[in-house]
Amino acid sequence: MIDLQRDGDVYVLRFDEGENRFGPDFLDAVEGALDTVAKNDGPGALVTVGTGKFYSNGLDLDWLGANQDRFEEYLRRVHALYARVLSLPMPTVAALNGHAFAGGGMLALAHDFAVMRTDRGYFCLPEVDLGMSFTPGMNALITARLSTATAHEAMLTGRRYAAEQAREAGIVQRVAPEEEVLPAAVEWAASLASKNGPGVATIRTAIYRQALDALNGPALP
Repeated sequence: MIDLQRDGDVYVLRFDEGENRFGPDFLDAVEGALDTVAKNDGPGALVTVGTGKFYSNGLDLDWLGANQDRFEEYLRRVHALYARVLSLPMPTVAALNGHAFAGGGMLALAHDFAVMRTDRGYFCLPEVDLGMSFTPGMNALITARLSTATAHEAMLTGRRYAAEQAREAGIVQRVAPEEEVLPAAVEWAASLASKNGPGVATIRTAIYRQALDALNGPALP
């Protein structure tokens, strides 16, 4: 389901569960991996990456359909994942090997930086086409990490951004061919690993205080 390896100073967390939707077991595994990463002593950075054509398609709608009575509890866990990455005491880079849709796109936004595959895959927030709204925490995360114009377009139109379009919109910072996405992300993360520590968490937490407050607050309006 997931695999955590260390490449020098960089932890590489690979999602390997098909579309990498946020089912309870997936969340358990990622939370456990982040517990390990957070114990790092010395230089360190985190890279997350998916497998095949998916980085992550976000919420597990099938599980939600069968567990509607646990909807709010589930959203709190998803919000907690975003908050955990956003406040992690080390630099973070998302290696977008494929589609980053909905909640998966928001997970990418919780990272400091992102490298996106050029030849296949989209970043998309399709909630408007699914008849869904954004929770206060999700809204706060998206609007904190994207410009107002980009957030407006992405959230209200459900546009699918290919790599170059995503870079131009400020959604990702770098693009690369498929075989270079992960190496580029690891190299970038390694160059930042010396900045690991409480200082990183303190600075990032101050920048995104409103988003973190919303993610840690009520899951529903």
